[in-house]
Amino acid sequence: MTDEWYYRCYLAGDETGLNSLMEKYGNPLTLYISGYLHDIHEAEDLMMEVFIYLFTKKPRIRDGGLKAYIYKAARHMALRHKRRGKLCFSFDELSKEPESEELIEDVVKTRERDRILHFCMKQLNSEYGEVLYLTYFENMSYAQAAEVLGKNVKQITNMVYRGKKSLKGLLEKEGIFSAE
Repeated sequence: MTDEWYYRCYLAGDETGLNSLMEKYGNPLTLYISGYLHDIHEAEDLMMEVFIYLFTKKPRIRDGGLKAYIYKAARHMALRHKRRGKLCFSFDELSKEPESEELIEDVVKTRERDRILHFCMKQLNSEYGEVLYLTYFENMSYAQAAEVLGKNVKQITNMVYRGKKSLKGLLEKEGIFSAE
């Protein structure tokens, strides 16, 4: 069952479609919005507004396009929400807590790796960081990321290439040499 199927179920009156979509995208979308707002509580509120907008406006969404649509809506709402000053995407709020069953040694290694990655991602040009976040952490296709960011696929391809190249250099400066 696809995201679009759940969306159509909701539009047909089945509340489980809404619940399934919010369960799948609620937390990741909140973290993405928090990258702009730098406030998890505001991000949660804005995430709810994204879903409210989606389900009140009931836009027509092509197959495979729901994820990009909600991230694009979230990005526009976050930008509109914070018109004061220059707003750019940041990784400050995007770390996740490890599962409790992980071994302490694995947690320490993972946290150190994540700390270095987080540190290096923050040093990237914010556009490069955002496109890498969307394509690698949110598993979006280049076409979906292009839709979210209002760019074409060629621009996204170039941004991913440049972002990865920059990130690799930063990781190597931090002593991580297997950053392919």
